[in-house]
Amino acid sequence: MHSTNLATSPLHQANYAPKTFDLSKITLREFNQALHEVKDAAGESNWEVLNPKGSHAVAVGAEHAISIDVQGSVGYYCGGMNQNSTITVHGSAGPGVGENMMSGTIIVKGDASQYAGATGRGGLLVIEGNASSRCGISMKGINIVVRGNIGHMSAFMAQSGNLVVLGDAGDALGDSIYEARLFVRGSVKSLGADCIKKEMRPEHIAILKDLLDRAGISDVKPEEFSRYGSARTLYNFNIDNADAY
Repeated sequence: MHSTNLATSPLHQANYAPKTFDLSKITLREFNQALHEVKDAAGESNWEVLNPKGSHAVAVGAEHAISIDVQGSVGYYCGGMNQNSTITVHGSAGPGVGENMMSGTIIVKGDASQYAGATGRGGLLVIEGNASSRCGISMKGINIVVRGNIGHMSAFMAQSGNLVVLGDAGDALGDSIYEARLFVRGSVKSLGADCIKKEMRPEHIAILKDLLDRAGISDVKPEEFSRYGSARTLYNFNIDNADAY
């Protein structure tokens, strides 16, 4: 099997400002390996990826405080397990962008496919277009801000964190939700089992304002949103709620 000598590959040539990686000339594995080999994040803080061409698993497992600009659209699982890095996709993202991310920021300039931010434990995921079905499924502390609409079954079994939607939400929003907070500015086609509309109190306005500011959104007001969350009737099985399970 052919193997590339990283010492002589484009990845280990002279430092770039920013460091530029062309995926038409190197393999994705080489690029991801270079991310994991960062020794001085301050000295290698700006990275640029050219010609991603829908590649899967771009910048997976990034763990340093660096900025990664991906110039084009990506496939499955971009930025999965991200820690500390700021990843900007100048295009759209396939399924599972930001899956299980721990911290840092991921910004998708286009649309995101299904289960964006799934099982995310921390950090901020911003989708400037629309998100497909199951956005924020089983989220565990991540903050997700979507400028457009989200699809059906979003925030299914969402445990904690915040999902902010400036557009509309599809069917079964927040089905079997735990303690995550859902903020929707537009309409909600239907609510899932145990998800109800809740009062917007001052502390929720403050949380929402902070998230909109962090996402760079200044053209809407927190007061324009409705809040949804758990009715807390599914935590333990109750025969009166059998039809909702």
